[in-house]
Amino acid sequence: MKIVIIGNGMAGYKLCEKLIEKKGCELEISVFGEEIRPAYDRVHLSDYFSGKTAEDLSLATSQWYLNNNIRLYLGDPIRTIDRKAKTVYSHNGILAQYDYLILATGSSAFVPQIPGVEKEGVFVYRTIEDLEMISSYAPRAKKAAIIGGGLLGLEAAKAMLDLGITDTHVIEFAPRLMPRQVDDAGSTILRNKLAALGLKIHTNTNTTEIIGDTCIHALHFADNSFLEVDMLVISAGIKPRDELARACGLEVGTRGGIVVNDWLQTSDENIFAIGECALHNNMIYGLVAPGYEMAEVITSNLTGGDKIFAGFDMSTKLKLIGVDVASFGDPFIQTHDTRTVAFEDNRKGIYKRINISEDGKYLLGGILVGEAESYNMLLQTCKNKIVLPPNAEDIILGSRGGDTDAVAGIAGLPDEALICSCESVSKGAICDVVNAGCETVDAIKKCTKAGT
Repeated sequence: MKIVIIGNGMAGYKLCEKLIEKKGCELEISVFGEEIRPAYDRVHLSDYFSGKTAEDLSLATSQWYLNNNIRLYLGDPIRTIDRKAKTVYSHNGILAQYDYLILATGSSAFVPQIPGVEKEGVFVYRTIEDLEMISSYAPRAKKAAIIGGGLLGLEAAKAMLDLGITDTHVIEFAPRLMPRQVDDAGSTILRNKLAALGLKIHTNTNTTEIIGDTCIHALHFADNSFLEVDMLVISAGIKPRDELARACGLEVGTRGGIVVNDWLQTSDENIFAIGECALHNNMIYGLVAPGYEMAEVITSNLTGGDKIFAGFDMSTKLKLIGVDVASFGDPFIQTHDTRTVAFEDNRKGIYKRINISEDGKYLLGGILVGEAESYNMLLQTCKNKIVLPPNAEDIILGSRGGDTDAVAGIAGLPDEALICSCESVSKGAICDVVNAGCETVDAIKKCTKAGT
């Protein structure tokens, strides 16, 4: 079976890894990548500014692909797909035939149409090459701005601090930071903690023009105010890379993304899509874990299985510039049949919110800012519908007897509870390898890949 994968990012790499684990399957795998290096860890991209090299971030070497009989073509993007002949044609003139084609083209940085965006000193925050250009330009800058107050925008702000630009401003169009993950109260706590680190936060701010001759000099806002800066990083979201799919006539969403079914097939049954380019039930998933789950689904379907992709929980725990931020379940739910319990400590910079069913039995979602040690247990309590203690607030405040583990604990979780979402490792799988003799964290990582 000839399999061609377009895209050498994290999802494409994980698919290769899963396919070569299927012993006994006769597979010829070819990977075409637009970037000049093999797959690397985009999740920890900001660590580049803390001293990690491109090699440190690498997920696999070219030799790994060679050792596993995978043809890897770097810096050679596919130009055309011929669905009728089932071939792809690359920039360097390589013609490859496929039985199944997987589009893992990922996404690109979304760049708002702001006049002046092409000026020198304006960057996006997406690839190692972007980071190299930012690092090279930073010594010329004394004052920087970031457009985007979401996850990537705040990571870009941290990068500016790491580069020594202490006068850094975050510009966010929405009325609060991280609007998809935290509510107003949580955002206020986060804002205060970031301000204490030296960041200047501007919410409800719309950038209308980038001022300067050839180089950026200032930002002009909708309220007619200005902010003088000499460097700008745009991190305002992602845009699915669906150009090839459009060009060969595959169905795409009205706002972008390659439409796929539960088996991740496109409108052509011989072509699949995974990762940030795939649109499943009108949803684009911008986290790594759903992309890895998609790789599992495609591997199953190409090797005799029948696994489906049923969507993915977008709960997430992050550490932004040293500040814990987490959300799980439905963090914002407010209906007549739910109750909300919130704890706020402005002095310590801690905010915790949980949403529970009206009868007090079940946890429906929540938000944690400043302290998120209980995230994993709260997430599993929510996902596995574990009955809460009589006083539901105990799960974030600790019980009156001083027991901070008011939830049932690990022993109370079912075997199918997902402990490592990126690698889809359950509690049962971890218990099995421990019982089989893997009794250290390193041994468990090696046996299950949990925590890697």
